[in-house]
Amino acid sequence: MGGLVSLLGHYLVVGVHAVGRFTLLLGAVLANWTAIFKSRGRVAEQMAFVGVTSLPLIILTSIFVGAVTTWQTAYQIKNYVPMRYLGTAVGRAIVIELAPVLTALVVAGRVGAGMAAELGSMKVTEQVDALETMAINPVRFLVVPRVVAGLIMLPILTIFADLIAIGGALGVSVMFLGVPQETFISGFKLFFKISDLFAGLLKASIFGLIISLVGCYQGLGTTGGAEGVGRSTTRAVVVASVSILIADYLVAVLLFRQ
Repeated sequence: MGGLVSLLGHYLVVGVHAVGRFTLLLGAVLANWTAIFKSRGRVAEQMAFVGVTSLPLIILTSIFVGAVTTWQTAYQIKNYVPMRYLGTAVGRAIVIELAPVLTALVVAGRVGAGMAAELGSMKVTEQVDALETMAINPVRFLVVPRVVAGLIMLPILTIFADLIAIGGALGVSVMFLGVPQETFISGFKLFFKISDLFAGLLKASIFGLIISLVGCYQGLGTTGGAEGVGRSTTRAVVVASVSILIADYLVAVLLFRQ
């Protein structure tokens, strides 16, 4: 019993320490936020890394998200709900939930890991320390451009994911389910609200902040050489993915009150 209490106490201390360090990093990012005007080149570079290079994977994922959502929805509502509401159910599910969350998880696995690996390598090879000796703030130089890129590019990627997933859903409904294109589109527009789209984009912005902050935090906290870089990369993906799902629930509770 005593060993269990000691173990729980250890994890509690480690957790509190991690939360404190993460909060300090967030505060340092906010304190150096105006640096984005002097770091436009690095911001653009990170936007290309987060957004442009992720686009092929987002396209492939979104096509099948739309396709499987349509197929499963049709299976569940047939004989109970007219198929003219298929577009309504699929469209709102994609715009509000599936596109922002799955896009964020895909980006977390690719971009979050990349940020952690890059900054972790710089940390263990003492490049971060070299920046500090040259009076260059590592947070301003390394972290802020990545956070800005995450905040901007996740909503843009989500818009692409919305369009592609809805296109995939339309294709499946027309080719395999026998639902006319006009019926699907009219059903989609029937209960569509612009606030649903903005809610999904707000989620995407929050997810972008989480992915970039977690990736940078894990990277800058790397110790132990190449093995430590691997651990930081793994932790960045796991922590970001879990945080995305928790944030998704909290935002949904705030935005979609019953």
